Amino acid sequence: MRIIGGTAAGTILKVPKGYDVRPTPDLVRQAIFNSLGGAVIDAEVLELFGGTGALSLECLSRGAKRAVCIEKAGKHAQFIRQNARAARLDDGAYEVRIKDAFVGIRQLAEMGRAFDLILADPPFGEKNVNRRSTSFSQKLLDDESLPSLLKEDGLLILGHTKRDTLEMTSSWQEVKTLKHGDSLFEMLKRG
Repeated sequence: MRIIGGTAAGTILKVPKGYDVRPTPDLVRQAIFNSLGGAVIDAEVLELFGGTGALSLECLSRGAKRAVCIEKAGKHAQFIRQNARAARLDDGAYEVRIKDAFVGIRQLAEMGRAFDLILADPPFGEKNVNRRSTSFSQKLLDDESLPSLLKEDGLLILGHTKRDTLEMTSSWQEVKTLKHGDSLFEMLKRG
């Protein structure tokens, strides 16, 4: 796993051992960033369910102004910080917060923060035939504070698995869906 574009391209990212982290594959990240194009440049970025920090670090490598990465596990946050150091990105441009993503969303909303890009590739949910999804991805769509964190022209990039059918809420409008293997990435704007 590596940073695939920008000033830190080629930097190898360390991944915690075990099944607690499912990093966003290089090919999927490349498709996301090809779709985003220049939207990353000078962007304020929020990454939820950070894992390795690959998405926010990729943004900084490609010219984002600042990034906040939220990761619940302290062990994983250590890997994110190591990855940021290995990428030699501006220390002042990157903030890692160790907390539950939903608590972090609420706190950032209370602080009045707003972002150009919000990226989330949470742990995949279960197959949900004939019932509403209970996955983290669905919970993000349902979260009342999350839309307030997105600037007017901003984008939410939300990953989930094909078997987890999400129910779009009135807070969000679909822009584009990227498909790669079992992964789907919804590009959404505020509804």
